[in-house]
Amino acid sequence: MQVSVETTEGLERKMTVAVPSDRVDTAVNERLQEAARTIRLKGFRQGKVPMKVVKSRFGKGVRQEVVGELMSQMYYEAINQQSLKPAGQPRIEPTNLDEGNDLEFVAIFEVYPEISLPDFSGVKAERLAAEVSDSDIDEMIETLRKQRQTWEEVERPVADSDMVNIDYLGKKDGEEFAGGKAEGQNLVIGSERMIPGFEEGMIGKSAGDEFTLALKFPDEYQSEELAGAEVEFDIKLSAVSEQKLPEVDEEFFKSFGVDEGGLEAFREEVTNNMQREMKTASRNKLKTAVMDALLAETEVDVPASLVHSEIHQLKHQTAQQMGGGQGFDPGSLPDDLFREQAKRRVMLGLILGEVISQKNIQADADKVREAIEEIASTYESPDEVVKWYYSNEEQLQVIESTVIEDQVFDYIIEEAGIEDKQVTYQEVIKPEAQGAGED
Repeated sequence: MQVSVETTEGLERKMTVAVPSDRVDTAVNERLQEAARTIRLKGFRQGKVPMKVVKSRFGKGVRQEVVGELMSQMYYEAINQQSLKPAGQPRIEPTNLDEGNDLEFVAIFEVYPEISLPDFSGVKAERLAAEVSDSDIDEMIETLRKQRQTWEEVERPVADSDMVNIDYLGKKDGEEFAGGKAEGQNLVIGSERMIPGFEEGMIGKSAGDEFTLALKFPDEYQSEELAGAEVEFDIKLSAVSEQKLPEVDEEFFKSFGVDEGGLEAFREEVTNNMQREMKTASRNKLKTAVMDALLAETEVDVPASLVHSEIHQLKHQTAQQMGGGQGFDPGSLPDDLFREQAKRRVMLGLILGEVISQKNIQADADKVREAIEEIASTYESPDEVVKWYYSNEEQLQVIESTVIEDQVFDYIIEEAGIEDKQVTYQEVIKPEAQGAGED
């Protein structure tokens, strides 16, 4: 087998492979002999069809099949021979398939880039820390009460935070516009679900009132037809309800799994949960900051094929989030919507992969066990879940990959310049800006 490789552009390689004709002929003849033992043809007993007849009837198809398999096989032999590391699938194109001649084909593919890791001591990031104060706990308990809220209809004018039940009809230049009509719609005042002025227009009105609001859509509204448009909403207010929060009592505590110890035990449980949430949020923010710094410090030539594959995966994830993906074609989503996120993911994957390779980082068995047991603890039969993970190679590898990623992160922050910063609990758990830390 003769192999030559040339660099066409960047990470792309063009590999030309020539396979001796006798190797092709031998493989074709072996396949024909195998076929001859099972072929049934009129006038011949099974296994007794002359090879000349077999070759005449099936030779062309068998040769095409064998050549296709050989090109795939020779491709992998050639990249091993040349010590190449392909990124993504190759594009294989035959250049000579004539019988009696050497089989020739070219394979076009990208290779993984060479990565020079930065000095991790130059990576700077802040690790946020906070104390959970009594006021933080009080605020969290109020949030939990709102999660258990009920609504009670009242006979008074609408106030902020009330829920109203309304019918409305939106008109632009006296004509109804698409999406501007609803009947029996519940709306919480202050939720900012509607355009500016709509919810505020309910305040002071009472059940049974019918009125019109003259409003204007925001200039940056998603619909071009309505952006900046002046409209009118005809509204009928059917009911007003006020929020009823549950009492902080034994029944409330039990609804969160605290059966004994009263308020003190409940506050302790809430505090523990808040501290766990804060620890996770702090670690995630530090991870994002470190990864951002790594990307800024490391030059990576990204294989387009890997970015394309990541875009494909992100599209399907998005489709799943949009109602399970049923009846929704992920391919209808534009690639550019995911390109930057996909590129970031690929770059980080390449950098972390290089760290794993250079430092020979392997999944710590104790940490894998700990991660599995933590997942299992949320089920009724934890022991059975643990056994299932260890008997399922694919799922076990998922856990191991997560553990390795955490180990790589731990290694980097040990080397990096990490500065601890004391902030408030709310600052730690506040979500990051959209897209700032997606990985």
